[in-house]
Amino acid sequence: MKKKFSLIAMAGAALLLLTACGTTAVTSSSTNLWDQIVYGFAQVIRFLSFGGLTGVGIILFTIVIRAALLPLMNIQIKSSQRMQEIQPEIKKIQAKYPSKDMESRRLMNEEIQKLYAENKVNPYMGCLPLVVQMPVLWALYQALSRVDFLKHGTFLWFEIGAKDPTFILPILAAVFTFLSSYLMMKSAPERNAMTTSMTYIMPIFILIMGVNFAAGIALYWVISNAFQVLQTMLLANPYKIIAAREAKVQVEKDKIKAREKALKKARKK
Repeated sequence: MKKKFSLIAMAGAALLLLTACGTTAVTSSSTNLWDQIVYGFAQVIRFLSFGGLTGVGIILFTIVIRAALLPLMNIQIKSSQRMQEIQPEIKKIQAKYPSKDMESRRLMNEEIQKLYAENKVNPYMGCLPLVVQMPVLWALYQALSRVDFLKHGTFLWFEIGAKDPTFILPILAAVFTFLSSYLMMKSAPERNAMTTSMTYIMPIFILIMGVNFAAGIALYWVISNAFQVLQTMLLANPYKIIAAREAKVQVEKDKIKAREKALKKARKK
């Protein structure tokens, strides 16, 4: 039954992915369910475009979406923090079972699962917000790229549907992407090569896409990633996390010193 359910879920996800990858124009007469969702997003952006400024609508709608996803993102952040804190213990368990045979793998997994239970960590919980938010963010992206009335109009120094001639938006999008990843990485007790490399690769990727995509999409990335930076500073401030971790280590050191001092006094007596 589980296998059958998994196959159905995978087929549904594949169908959704293929549907969401459409590039044709979306209008009020589009009959595809995904296209209707995309058009609905576009209508909300137009409603929020005060003074007929599509740029204002994009900014406000991006903020609304990010704010609505805030509880899920908080769950993801807290889950990631707990996973980061127990990484040293997981590495110890992995070092304890270097062999690749089935029995060693089983024992290692049992100990890791026990560690998760003791620390109330669900390794899959961090993926839930991503699963929920990706269709929403992708629909917003497609609304900006496939709905005609969102491609026209001027905002500040750029045309919504044209590339930013000054490259200011792509650069800002890359900077905020880097800051977001850097702040999340900074609070980690240990860093791995994959996380570090992605911190520097993703901003470059966003910069290249921002230069080649419409300014309206680049504006969305700027606001979205700027919101992410603010969110991280409010919910998972790395400087506060580091300070709390160092304070905890100092408390343990003080306890050890006090114990050693008490032992010395006891010996003198």
